[in-house]
Amino acid sequence: MENEGSLDPGTVYIVSTPIGNLGDFTQRAVETLSAVSLIAAEDTRRTRILLNRYEIQTPLSSYNSYNKFKKGALFVDRLKKGESIALVSDAGTPGISDPHYHLVQSALEEGFAINAIPGPSALLAALTVSGLPMDKFIFEGFLPRKKGRTTTLENLATEKRTLVIFESPNRIQKTLRDLLKVFGNRQIAIARELTKMHEEVIRGNLEDLADQERKWRGELTLVIAGSNVKKRKD
Repeated sequence: MENEGSLDPGTVYIVSTPIGNLGDFTQRAVETLSAVSLIAAEDTRRTRILLNRYEIQTPLSSYNSYNKFKKGALFVDRLKKGESIALVSDAGTPGISDPHYHLVQSALEEGFAINAIPGPSALLAALTVSGLPMDKFIFEGFLPRKKGRTTTLENLATEKRTLVIFESPNRIQKTLRDLLKVFGNRQIAIARELTKMHEEVIRGNLEDLADQERKWRGELTLVIAGSNVKKRKD
């Protein structure tokens, strides 16, 4: 695919990519990735699959939590030369539970423009199908695995807004048990493999799901009802 037109020089474009179904890619995103000088990708192998689907031939460079400081400096140098850079994550909207905000901060400190090319987000997709209130919600990303885990959950226990977290298949059963222990029994929706062939949304309560023995697979987003306990007045 040929470039659809020139972009603003010295600009970082935050481009959202499909969370599963490659058809969920906007025309503007395709045009942007085709026109920039470089695409900074969390996982170049995964991004290459998407680029091949849409015949995008823009050069790729890895950008992740392991090389963010070194690569970030190199990318800023390229911005200073008038190049434009697109930032993409493995899937969804960059900057959510990944290191991409570091490049955004570095670019802003140097006075470069940041433009958003919005699109898919597992966070919002899970909320819309959860059946739980979504007028007010908070996103916690991944819970701490060990240090600070209990404190984090205790701080969230009185939160009245709907809570959204990410979890991996091998840790979700422990997380459900921990949530039940600290939160008590609440309504929950578990969105699995959204937009993919085996998409599934499991709705129920923590008590029932924490006791289930099942083999979890795929990417998981948990949407948990907020607390309905009224705070005591001193």
